[in-house]
Amino acid sequence: MSKTLRIGSGAAWWGDRVEPAALNAERGELDYLCFETMAEATVSAAQVRARRDPSFPGYDTYLDDRMRAVLPACMRNGTRIVSNQGWINPTAAAKRIVELLQEIGVTGVKVAAVGGSLITDRVLELTDTILENGQPTHTLKPTLISAEAYLGAEPIVEALKAGAQIVVTGRVADPSIFMAPMMYEFGWDPLDHARVGAGNGIGHLLECGAQVTGGYFSDPGFKDVPEPWNFAFPIAEVEANGDVVITKVSGSGGAVTLQTVKEQMLYEVHDPANYITPDVVVDFTTAKLEQVGPDRVRVTGLSGKPRTPTLKVSIGCTEGFIGEDMFFYAGPGALRRAQLAKKVLEERFKIVKLQAEDMRVDFLGINAIHGDATPADAPEPYEIAVRVAARTKTREEAAKVGREVDGMAVSGIAHTGKRVPHQERTREVIGVWSSLVPREQVPASIQYFES
Repeated sequence: MSKTLRIGSGAAWWGDRVEPAALNAERGELDYLCFETMAEATVSAAQVRARRDPSFPGYDTYLDDRMRAVLPACMRNGTRIVSNQGWINPTAAAKRIVELLQEIGVTGVKVAAVGGSLITDRVLELTDTILENGQPTHTLKPTLISAEAYLGAEPIVEALKAGAQIVVTGRVADPSIFMAPMMYEFGWDPLDHARVGAGNGIGHLLECGAQVTGGYFSDPGFKDVPEPWNFAFPIAEVEANGDVVITKVSGSGGAVTLQTVKEQMLYEVHDPANYITPDVVVDFTTAKLEQVGPDRVRVTGLSGKPRTPTLKVSIGCTEGFIGEDMFFYAGPGALRRAQLAKKVLEERFKIVKLQAEDMRVDFLGINAIHGDATPADAPEPYEIAVRVAARTKTREEAAKVGREVDGMAVSGIAHTGKRVPHQERTREVIGVWSSLVPREQVPASIQYFES
């Protein structure tokens, strides 16, 4: 294939905005629109919700919003869609997309569901060691909720070869979602680590959406970008050799510059020479960047190394509950009143025998972010929010936090500002651990549906 392939981003995470995806679908002149909606904790959170709510379908809760926003333009423009919005039930997501296609009168469109990443029932047999602490994975058995391996691009490529115009997956590594169209369209060999490395590097530039077009970048007076309320998601113009121009829809907010691209290139990359994905080990150190026009950055020289024999597995486990609430002080003396309120709560928690594995009281505006590293002579703010949180083994213990904060309304310190507790003040904690599994032990599965 000699033409330039145009791939656009449709989402960078579950809660991302929908309008930029619609803009890319309508005006991006795309061959592919790709959605990344999963974070480390998404699968575990979905499993917890499924346990509590039998009606939860298991896929991205914004699937309808996103697909309704882009399907008409994508179908009209011949744009294929690749998405990991299937979460823990890609089959249900594919069936729902078929229904949405039928709603707008589009028939004959093939939708593929890529599964196989969920290995909850086998993870303790297939893995040995928890990467974070070196303990055996079987120690997680009493608290295990879910386990999902990070699949790569190959099953998506297989679905595209079979004629799927829309491919929805479960856990597939973020860059692989964007790289699969390149592998398919350009006929790259999955073991060609030079080209696949470049493709995954491009996928990494796209996977965080607006972060490469000026999102999570602005620092007024130091790093300014136009119209930060109107960011577009990025578009990659990819050539068969793995060279690329990163750009965006003209007239949209934000910017594509050497600086925005460099920041995203190194975002969440521990070792730029060895960025491990299921498909390849990407090497960013060989890349060359050039500003070739307004909002156009050319990236060449991305490379890669042979893929690893293992896949990463994300293992979700229950780790108790958190009870949390806040109250407020303002005006002169706000800090000293907050400090006394902290002492009151600490003593109250002793009286009610709060059984907490961890407990903290933070002053938002003083030390909530930097903690003990906060300078002792930090200027006193005019107003302070007091955040109280405790991690407990049971929901009943976690609920004590809110009950004691309620008491501050009439039994607390002068000028305590208390909000009415309409919101949920206890939540289950899901811990995420990692391990490795031989890649041959996690075969993908593909199902096909048609509108």
